[in-house]
Amino acid sequence: MKINNLQLDLDMALVSEIAKIDRFDAAWANYEKREGDSLKQLKSIATVQSVGASTRIEGSQMTDDEVKVFINKIEISSFTERDQQEVAGYFETLDTIAEHFGTIEISENQIMGLHSLLLKYGEKDAWHRGKFKQVSNSVEANLADGSKQIIFKTSEPGLRTQDDMIRLLEWYRTDKETLPLIKAALFVYEFLSIHPFQDGNGRLSRLLGSLLLLKSGYSWIQYISFEKEIESRKSAYYKVLIDTQRNRPSENVTEWLRFFLSCLSHIQENLLLKLDQRRTDNFASNQRERKILFFIENHPGCSSGEISSKLDLALPTVKKDLKELVERKVIYKEGAGRGTAYFLI
Repeated sequence: MKINNLQLDLDMALVSEIAKIDRFDAAWANYEKREGDSLKQLKSIATVQSVGASTRIEGSQMTDDEVKVFINKIEISSFTERDQQEVAGYFETLDTIAEHFGTIEISENQIMGLHSLLLKYGEKDAWHRGKFKQVSNSVEANLADGSKQIIFKTSEPGLRTQDDMIRLLEWYRTDKETLPLIKAALFVYEFLSIHPFQDGNGRLSRLLGSLLLLKSGYSWIQYISFEKEIESRKSAYYKVLIDTQRNRPSENVTEWLRFFLSCLSHIQENLLLKLDQRRTDNFASNQRERKILFFIENHPGCSSGEISSKLDLALPTVKKDLKELVERKVIYKEGAGRGTAYFLI
């Protein structure tokens, strides 16, 4: 199929991946009702990881621990180090999106406003923040040895960039048929390809990705770091951009969509693991109980013998722990004797 002048081979594997992500989304409301405080903690952790990862992709040297300490004292009005300026700007933009995504429009003025906020503290960015580029730029990767590698050329500055952005925004506004996940993936790809601003395009593209997902109802994205996933797959991220861009214009973006969906699917799995771990931590009184609860969470209907065998724990000890957990109403059992099965409440 052809979407916004881009070729896409929507095979069964991609359809299945989209369905899997959407099935998770359909069940997410139950997690939100159940998890309260855990989600607040996860959102705080995800914010730190997102800020740290997205700025490191562009060359920042600050670790997540350093970002966390820095964010806690971010009321300081001026920052002398470039890394601090980028972290402060990213944090404020991410926070703005989280708080106001419902009212932020996917428009030229709003995107320029987000860009201006992103580069708010950059002393060297004052001349170009919030404005489309007027000087040619290219997408470069920062390599481990300190050198840079050109990934692909971008839209020419001036009227060409302006026209390309108008077309992109018009497509996003008027296309009512393309699935939201596909629209988000292709919008991010086209934004990166146009590279409309002098600097900050990579960081803003990741912020816009989260914004588009939030606006489409994928609220879980704010509780797990999409940026951290991109950072962990940085080489694959650049490779798929290089390979896809090589055939521009009218290129086939199937592999980019596959990469984008794969990232979302993986962070969904990580989010569930974090929630399950926190749930067992909250109800367990010791490390052994945590292991038992985590096993039951992932093997509902298991028996005491299975738990004993798989966790290498003595059967009498397992039975004693299970009895106490049932009495505390953390788990419940069905059946009797050898047919007894255990489930989380």
